[in-house]
Amino acid sequence: MPNPPLPAGRAGGAPPFFVVWRTCALLGLLLAGPRAGGARAATAQAPPKAAVAVGPGRTAVQFAKGFAISYAGNYKLITVRSPFEPKTAATRYLLVPRGAPRPAGYAGALLIETPVRSLVALSSLHVALADFLGAADVLVGVGDFKYVSAPRVRQRIAAGRVYEVGQSGGLNNELLIARRPDLVMASGWPGEGLGHFRTLAAAGIPVLINSEWVETTPLARAEWVKVLAVLLNKEDLVNRKFGQVARDYQRLAAVARAAPGRPKVVVGLPFKDVWYVPAANNYLAHFLYDAGCAYPWDHTTAAAGSLALSFEAVAPVALAADYWLQTGTATRRAGLVAQDARYAAFAPFKAGRVYNNNRRTNAQGSNDYWESGAVRPDLVLADLIKILHPGLLPTWRLYYYQLLP
Repeated sequence: MPNPPLPAGRAGGAPPFFVVWRTCALLGLLLAGPRAGGARAATAQAPPKAAVAVGPGRTAVQFAKGFAISYAGNYKLITVRSPFEPKTAATRYLLVPRGAPRPAGYAGALLIETPVRSLVALSSLHVALADFLGAADVLVGVGDFKYVSAPRVRQRIAAGRVYEVGQSGGLNNELLIARRPDLVMASGWPGEGLGHFRTLAAAGIPVLINSEWVETTPLARAEWVKVLAVLLNKEDLVNRKFGQVARDYQRLAAVARAAPGRPKVVVGLPFKDVWYVPAANNYLAHFLYDAGCAYPWDHTTAAAGSLALSFEAVAPVALAADYWLQTGTATRRAGLVAQDARYAAFAPFKAGRVYNNNRRTNAQGSNDYWESGAVRPDLVLADLIKILHPGLLPTWRLYYYQLLP
């Protein structure tokens, strides 16, 4: 499905699993961030960065903190920093053209032959990376079919060209070893680094840990698409497409910052009596800041990237907020009060200003916000600006979000 056009002023064009679909995991994806001190508060962001000049066939990291890319002749080196084990400096991946000898001088680096021809993605976020690069056909395996949104990948699943490998402790190592993909891409979770994949390593199947979800800004998360681009030899394509996304995002943020007012927002729902809200060192807090709203915790950082609050701590904010965003899986306001009658007293509930990010949920229950939204922060930001400042983007139609009737 083609991406929607961006608002007027856009130059050029950019086309439009182990993710556990439990509420706690969604909270993790929404709210997680690196250790406190790893990012400045959302209201103290640096000005937009200028594009980094790179030569043909090369790319450079502009926003992300979790990885680095370097080049030496025909060889490439991806360095992935551990967000969970401070004593572990990094994991290095040496990318060698298929059939070429391993160069000297890279002791300890894990070898991957390029271009990668077959990829197993254990996270729906990684499916989005391949789809963004027009490389859906490279995907031969995913963690769980039901969490895939990309239409091209769903077609491949229906045709039997993609196999299901399970998630976390249920990973089907036997199937992976039998199929021998060129690469398995996994999310880095606490306690589940490369050591979690010793069986695959012993069989000669490389595993790359991709921890884009711990980045603290939307553009930093999206920039992890460059990791896959380097593996596929698609640097020129990613420079063009990601560069357009970054420019559109920064232009939209500049428009929102000039808005005359800053409406107040409340985010999320309680989970087991705890209301997790994004801390300042969290990419969602940066989204809210860039969309031009007033967010009460935009100066409070947290080690996990989220603040665990009580209902009583959040209720005063909700009672006076202008908008309520990201209300779980709810599709109607009636479903919210069925969970807790106290929600009916919230100001945005009474005003009919409750918006959820589940408009693009498919028949299998997969929400594309958690997939393509990771690599299209420009579209997410356009939605938020349309909600919070509708007059700024009068022709924009919501893409990921929807108003709950």
